[in-house]
Amino acid sequence: MAALVRPSEGRMIGGVCAALAHRFGTSAGTMRVIFLASCLLPGPQFLLYLALWVLLPSRKSPATTAW
Repeated sequence: MAALVRPSEGRMIGGVCAALAHRFGTSAGTMRVIFLASCLLPGPQFLLYLALWVLLPSRKSPATTAW
């Protein structure tokens, strides 16, 4: 299984859905639809998204280097 990190490419807002899609082997669009559908149900889905946005590390792209 792939590591759970937010990608630097292919993300819309925070990259959480893209990271989960990469981890579970599905497309980011499918994961976004699943997340939006789950928001119709009662529960803390949006808070979970925000928590994952803060807690998941971002994958460093090879083009960005620190001087």
